[in-house]
Amino acid sequence: MKVLSLTEPYATLIKLGKKKIETRSFKTNYRGELYIHASSTKIPKEWKNNKELMSLVDVNDLNFGLIICKCKLVDCVYMDEEFLDKIKKDKLEFICGDYRLGRYAWILEDIEVLDKPIFAKGKLGIWNYEEDKYIMEEK
Repeated sequence: MKVLSLTEPYATLIKLGKKKIETRSFKTNYRGELYIHASSTKIPKEWKNNKELMSLVDVNDLNFGLIICKCKLVDCVYMDEEFLDKIKKDKLEFICGDYRLGRYAWILEDIEVLDKPIFAKGKLGIWNYEEDKYIMEEK
């Protein structure tokens, strides 16, 4: 299965349905089912100090080192002036991403919370989860 690792609180914001666009510095041609992994990386200080962002989640509900939900990656949009003008009107989404000219908006739909989160070590970019490998590492 295809997985994307995100630093918290962004993974949980997707899980909660508050974030439906993942912002990246690079584009992807991949479309389809995508699992969201909350990396084990601690929340950066500048994000912790962003009261508007952190007010969107309960810090006790954050996840670290777990695949927590799945969704569909349906589009990848280059952020031009027109796109940025439109997204600025959606305050909630705007708070939840890095919206700057020249970046990319990965559009997510059909978000489903996993009944049982899956332990996994994250990777950069879109990566493949290999269940047997992680089961062996956990033992």
